[in-house]
Amino acid sequence: MDVIELFKEKARKRQFSVVLPEGWDERVLQAAQRLRDEGIARPIILGTAEQIQTAAAGAGVSLDGMVTISPRTSEKLDVYAERYCRRRPGITPSVARNVLRKPLLYGGMMVACGDADTAVGGVASATSILIQAGVLTVGLLPGIETPSSYFLIIIPDFLGQKDKAFIFADCAVNIDPTARQLADIALASAVSARRILGEEPRVALLSFSTQGSASGPIVEKVRQALAIARQREPDLAIDGEFQADAALIPRVAAKKVKGESRVAGKANVIIFPDLNSGNIAYKLTQYLAGARAIGPFLQGFAKPITDLSRGASVDDIVATVILTLGQLM
Repeated sequence: MDVIELFKEKARKRQFSVVLPEGWDERVLQAAQRLRDEGIARPIILGTAEQIQTAAAGAGVSLDGMVTISPRTSEKLDVYAERYCRRRPGITPSVARNVLRKPLLYGGMMVACGDADTAVGGVASATSILIQAGVLTVGLLPGIETPSSYFLIIIPDFLGQKDKAFIFADCAVNIDPTARQLADIALASAVSARRILGEEPRVALLSFSTQGSASGPIVEKVRQALAIARQREPDLAIDGEFQADAALIPRVAAKKVKGESRVAGKANVIIFPDLNSGNIAYKLTQYLAGARAIGPFLQGFAKPITDLSRGASVDDIVATVILTLGQLM
């Protein structure tokens, strides 16, 4: 079954709730309508009553059966402000209330407090703002200091396997991560792989070198990242540095990689050394291999939240919600 259809069917059985913080955007209202009508999730729309009603009217959407909340006047504002103050010593309740009147931060606190299962936004907000809101409210996974992103890449025919799925990271957020940040990206991607791929992660750190075949500052950074990641997660199948073919193709790995490796030639999580290479690689894969590139999804957070492109279509929003919910299953 198609991965989106698979998670859609699972989501229908669970009836998760999703916060959509940008209720003034007509696309968000149309996506919320589909989520409601198809029984995929319970949408919670944020914005002022006027903003939501105007967008609903413009989109031709009925708000019947949808939860709408204005963060500015919400009865939960004081509760969330108190919780926010506990997380951030030195912040006064009045400052916290002003901060949480912003929909992205209010939505994050809904997720942090268990009043919603996830939040998906970004059609009207910069990625950096959404990440900041997530860090301030939901927080990061234990041991992770670097928020990052991944794409779900589905290749229609890979070595005889139909619709082979990979995690590509980081292709959207961190421009030139340090070795420590690269280790964070690799470990967060392993968590994402377990949630989305439904299989154990085999994490390959890529470079233009395969285990010492070349040298240079970028290669050394990848080696350091591998050492850090292995120290933090000694049981994780993670290896490198690999050229892409050595990570993915068994016959190439057999020639290039000396010694035993749980990853070489069979990686399902691909970690790029910087944003330049990651962004180029996912787009080349998408267009030259006819692959589906779904995302980017944020990762490294204590609970799943997701960023959307500001050019996202209604279909994109719905698919992103479905795959974000998939991380909860």
